[in-house]
Amino acid sequence: MNKLLISMLVSLGLTGFAHAEGDAAAGQVKAAACAACHGADGNSLAPTFPKLAGQNGSYIAKQLKDIKSGARTSPMMIAFANMIGTDEDRANVGAFFASQALKPGASDPALAEEGERIYMSGLADKGVAACVACHGVNGEGNDLAVFPQLRGQHAGYTEGQLKAFRGG
Repeated sequence: MNKLLISMLVSLGLTGFAHAEGDAAAGQVKAAACAACHGADGNSLAPTFPKLAGQNGSYIAKQLKDIKSGARTSPMMIAFANMIGTDEDRANVGAFFASQALKPGASDPALAEEGERIYMSGLADKGVAACVACHGVNGEGNDLAVFPQLRGQHAGYTEGQLKAFRGG
């Protein structure tokens, strides 16, 4: 119950998270190194790398900061997070990717209906909250609360992140 209350407060923006704003043009320069895995416009082609296009800028900035500080472990990303050294640089990279158009992905029609049900209602018997509470009706995320956009993301990447999230 406490987790639900905290999630609701955060999603309403009542905990004081700052909205990261940045300069998309400056971010494009810093994001050049990201293109190999995430695509020049943030629409990665490989399902193992997340799409960053259209992602909430403050979420990108926070993830880069967390990876650099060690709060989030990502051996693959640590060198890149260290290259984007300042809060301003991270906000600029976030602004660049946020300004890019997300190219929708494909989903498995056999799983889409069940996925939508879980997204909208959760799995009460397993203690899984509805995704919609934090990530929005259309998967747009919550920039103020620093919850990521989920729409358009690769299914394989999303599955891996859900497992990592569950594991702590």
